[in-house]
Amino acid sequence: MDKGAKIFVAGHRGMVGSAIWRQLVKEGYTNLVGKSSEELDLRNQDDVRGFFNTEKPDVVIDAAARVGGILANSTYPYQFLMENLQIQNNLIQSSLDNDVKKFVFLGSSCIYPRLAAQPLKEESLLTGSLEPTNDAYALAKIAGIKACESIRKQFGKDYVSLMPTNLYGTHDNFDLKTSHVLPAMIRKFHDAKMNDNSPVTLWGSGTPLREFLFVDDMATSVIFALDNVLPEHLYNVGTGHDITIKDLAETIQKIVGHRGEINWDSSKPDGTPRKLMDVSKMNELGWKHQVELEEGIQRTYEWFLKNQDNFKEVKI
Repeated sequence: MDKGAKIFVAGHRGMVGSAIWRQLVKEGYTNLVGKSSEELDLRNQDDVRGFFNTEKPDVVIDAAARVGGILANSTYPYQFLMENLQIQNNLIQSSLDNDVKKFVFLGSSCIYPRLAAQPLKEESLLTGSLEPTNDAYALAKIAGIKACESIRKQFGKDYVSLMPTNLYGTHDNFDLKTSHVLPAMIRKFHDAKMNDNSPVTLWGSGTPLREFLFVDDMATSVIFALDNVLPEHLYNVGTGHDITIKDLAETIQKIVGHRGEINWDSSKPDGTPRKLMDVSKMNELGWKHQVELEEGIQRTYEWFLKNQDNFKEVKI
């Protein structure tokens, strides 16, 4: 990829988008375009069309999405379905209309069936029922994948979809009602530590297995997709290793320094029993993660401590 190519990073202020932006700068890309949600409402088709007609980007990276954990997905399924469809449809259509050379669509491991064989292979897409606690979000992302695949087939465009496992890292969302499990645990254990090491109550049984990828590693996979013509339309991005939620909680508790009890509320849902990605396709092409879980959590908590007066909280 030409370092001077005009690259539009949609969602450049979010955890994922900001990590991609930092990595692009680090790699020497010099012509980056980003718009805040106040400057450009990606849900508005006319606004997006006008932006593309004016800016004419060469590359588009879609890191913009309405995201959240089990509670947010279960409470606001309409927003998670409709807003994600609006955002990605506007970006994909305007990219096609304006002859964008390369489009990188970012999704999630929740696109795969709830009980798909583990580890999850790209071929498992649409082979079974989705996890009901986040099926609205998953359906939107599946639609985006199929749109990019269709454009690739019909128009010969270099549109590729990357499906990351559970992401975490600096600039994450630490709102307890809308965040994902790992940042929510960091927030809960920190708050409890500051409250005389009071007990921490966590959702579910602690038995589900989850895989986690540090967001800076996700960013390097996007750069890899820019620098190479990937032969297929869909790739998993992860570490290939998972951990129980219970072990994750104890790891975060140790790093945060909380010394109180952990109570598990089994009346709350566990979600999918296991979500482990088969990342062999990306590994064989030459990309591999670099940051292991404990190091990533440590870096995330250090960032949290430095930014706890103004860290990100997402309200719906």
